[in-house]
Amino acid sequence: MSISAVIGADVLSAAQAALSDTTLLEPESEVDFSAMAMFLQATLTVKVVMIILIMASFWSWAIMIQKWVGFGRLRLLSGRFEDAFWSGQPLDTLFDRISTSARAPIERVFVAGMTEWRRSFEEGSLIPGTQSRVDRAMAVSIARESEAINKHLPFLASVGSVAPFIGLIGTVWGIKHSFESIATQQNTNLAVVAPGIAEALLATALGLLAAIPAVMAYNRLIGVAERLTGRLENFADEFSTILARQIDRRGTGG
Repeated sequence: MSISAVIGADVLSAAQAALSDTTLLEPESEVDFSAMAMFLQATLTVKVVMIILIMASFWSWAIMIQKWVGFGRLRLLSGRFEDAFWSGQPLDTLFDRISTSARAPIERVFVAGMTEWRRSFEEGSLIPGTQSRVDRAMAVSIARESEAINKHLPFLASVGSVAPFIGLIGTVWGIKHSFESIATQQNTNLAVVAPGIAEALLATALGLLAAIPAVMAYNRLIGVAERLTGRLENFADEFSTILARQIDRRGTGG
């Protein structure tokens, strides 16, 4: 056999081997790495982690939207009430108008104070200790309204701090799955390790996607909540001062 014939045979064998390798690699190139496919291919533990993170993220966004809309409405209603309060109209008239339909926290604080003020009259005169009872009634109302304003915000803080660690559980478990696949199949081929690594990275991403918006929203919303609560406290102080003047006038016969 001539040298050219031998070389030709070797080239043909190499080409057949390359074609065979390409055929073997084709399934690897067809691996589906979409989020849904990775979720379906993940182990049960990682699926549970992903579901928890998705639910936490969904609930966080629901709270964020509800709080943004609710806080905007409270600011609008509070502004309208303060305009009416400082308009010069008699406080008894304002109380009679909103006592049964108070919608804003500041209105309910006002109603609590005025209710105690009216109860403190006894046969046309004020009962001793009226000022302290009015202040106490408004303080209780402020505490109740502050609790309602801050409701659900601790959940955002919890998601922001815990979600990355929950995602880390899925990450560790996915990597563990990859190593188990290598040990079982005695193969470090990409098709063997890719699914486990992919589900690990997806769990990490879901943890961050749940945590980052929750932290940012909490920091913003808690500031708005503190300003709303401070607005109630400032109003209570101003209203208490007005009532103190009334008490002084009645005490001096003015």
